[in-house]
This record gives sequence, structure tokens and C-alpha cells, in this order.
Amino acid sequence: MTLNSIFSPLASVIFLLLLAGCQTTPESLRGTGDLGVIVERATGSLALANTSQQQIVDQVEGLGDLSHASVKFSRDARYAFVFGRDGGLSKVDLLTGEITARILQSGNSIGGAISQDGQLVAVANYVPGGVKLFNSDNLELVADIPATWINENGDQQRSKVVGLVDAPGNRFVYSLFDAGEIHVVDMNGATPELTRFTDVGKNPYDALIDPSGRYYIAGLFGEDGLTLLDLWHTEAGVQHILPDYGRGEERLPVYKMPHLEGWAMAGDEAWLPAVGRHEVLIADKEDWSLTGRIPVQGQPIFVMSRPDQRQVWVSFAHPDNDVVQVIDTETRQIVATLSPGKAVLHMEFTPRGEQVWISARDSNRVTVYDTRTLQEVTRLESESPSGIFFTDRAHRIGL
Repeated sequence: MTLNSIFSPLASVIFLLLLAGCQTTPESLRGTGDLGVIVERATGSLALANTSQQQIVDQVEGLGDLSHASVKFSRDARYAFVFGRDGGLSKVDLLTGEITARILQSGNSIGGAISQDGQLVAVANYVPGGVKLFNSDNLELVADIPATWINENGDQQRSKVVGLVDAPGNRFVYSLFDAGEIHVVDMNGATPELTRFTDVGKNPYDALIDPSGRYYIAGLFGEDGLTLLDLWHTEAGVQHILPDYGRGEERLPVYKMPHLEGWAMAGDEAWLPAVGRHEVLIADKEDWSLTGRIPVQGQPIFVMSRPDQRQVWVSFAHPDNDVVQVIDTETRQIVATLSPGKAVLHMEFTPRGEQVWISARDSNRVTVYDTRTLQEVTRLESESPSGIFFTDRAHRIGL
């Protein structure tokens, strides 16, 4: 009998035992479709949440300055990319609760986007002004695109970048706050291809892309109205729309600028927050004419539609930021005024809209409501919560 003939059966048994120990049991499997994150701005952490169970399941610390943080998700919805105000870019594994990569890529950043193919992460930077693109696997730098412009004295300067979104065709679109420009970056070639649109208006402060990915709309802080770019026909240039929209005739103090990503699209209409007015405005999406105004309690920040578009939920700036109002889009009437807590900052609907989660920073909680009954479902403790982001955003343009 040879030595090999003695050890071969033993080796086979050991191999089978090791294989059995490595197999995943059904109890240990978990999908990502139920998951989401809550930004805890005071502690630089993320609370990982299960939206079906309405529970906090984990916490991730060490994410830096999250005072104005935003989150995007990888194509497979497993990873969250966290964009911190301190220029930090972090990649978080939602299944393990671990930071798999983190870099400090600028001095001050304001958000980001994921490319259509999921391979690139773009970051909008205030300091230095520009956009940086990273490999989504390992956060290695792919391209650095300075946001340069020529001022009235003929000097080249760098502008703050705002309103960065992903667009179909593996493109990114963003606005230059100081320059009054919109830039489109095409990432289909070996190097970025940049197209500039100038004279778009004074101080674009934020922007959105509609759910179809066709229209990019920038809000203007320095003048009334907005600027629209049709991404199907960029050769036509920019179009100024809603000239009556802006700070308003009363010139009320603006305590917090609205977030244009929170616009509500309902049927053939767009519902949007009025800057410096206690109104929600309604516009016809066909010609972008103003068709209605709904008086609300304060200056709107987020105006968000339930996924079925039957309701619009509105949150407000200080000092009216302890309530949320619900509007029926068919009757255009306010049907509820709710009190989720002090300093409401963000709202997020579950993917099919049966619930909405609302963060109340100064109450240290997230309040969950049933959107049919408008009754409170539960409260979740969270340290200074702000942004709430669910993984269904991974499959939606611009979110």
C-alpha cells in the first residue's frame, strides 16, 4: 500500500467537510432591495435600514463631515457611495456594514452621480471647482475636469459645481454656479468630451434631470426663472422657462434653498417649490408654462410625489420646518398637515410608495407614515438624521 493511497481518502473527507462549512445557509442570505441608509450628520455615520421591517440593522462610522452629504448606489444596489462635505468619497458595503474604500478627493464637495453603465463615480466639487471621475470598483481617479471660465476682467477662474446628474448615453451634466454655464461630459471615448453652454442665467444653484433623462433643468438664484436643456437636441441650446418663478415679488428672506431633485412629476405636470414664497407651483411639462399656485404653510424645500403620483408631500424651511403637508394632486387640496418632529430635513418613499420615511434632525428620529391612511407607523431613533436614501434609486436616472 502506498502513502498516497492512505491519505487520498482522508484528504477527500477533509475537503468535503471544508466545502460544507463554506456553503451559505438560507438564513444568512439577504437581498439589497429592502435596504437603505440614513445619514447621521452630527456623528459622521450611516444608519443602515431595512425598509420592509422598519428597522435599523447596522451602523457605519468614520465617514467624515456629513453636514450636506448625499448618497448614490452601485448598479447592483450592494454598495453605497457617500459624498461628504469635506471632499470625502466613501464606498460602503450594505451587506457587511463595512467601508471598502475611502478617499479625500477635494476640499469641499456637494454631491455626485453614477454613470449609466455603473463603472464611473462623478463628484461635484466647490473647492477646487470642477468634477472628478473615479472607477467605481476601487475609487481610482479616471479624470479630473476643472470648471474653468473667463470672468468679466478676462481672467480665468474656477467655478463651484452644482446640480451634477447622470444622463443617458454615459453622460454627466452639471452647472457652474459662478460662471452661469451648463456643461455636458460624454464618457464614451478614451477621454472626456466636454460641451459648454454659456449664458444660461445668473448663479444656477441646483438642478434636476427628469425621470426620462431628457430634460436638464437648472434653478437660478440670481434671477427669476429656470434654464432648460433638452438632451435630445443639445444643438438647440438652452431655453429659459417659468420667468415668474424665483425669489418672488415679496423678496422674502430665503432661509434654505429648495432642492430641485425633490421636484414632483405627476402626470403632465411638474410640481415645484417656489423660492422665497409660501407656494408650490405647478407647470405644464409640454410648454413649461405656469398653470397653478398652491398656498402652503412656509417656504417649500422638498416637493415630492408618491410613486403613484396621487399625492405630493411638501417639507419646509425654518421656521416652519417641524411640519409636512400632503397635497392631493387630483383636487389640488391640502389633505393633511403632519408633525414628524423638529427640523424636518428629508423624505423618502419606499419603492412602491406605501410608506414615507421622514427625518427630524432635532428630534433625533425618523418617523414612518402610511401614505394611504396618513397615520404614523413607527419611529426609529437616529442621531441627528438628515438624508434618507433607499436602494431603488440605483435603477433610476438622476438619483
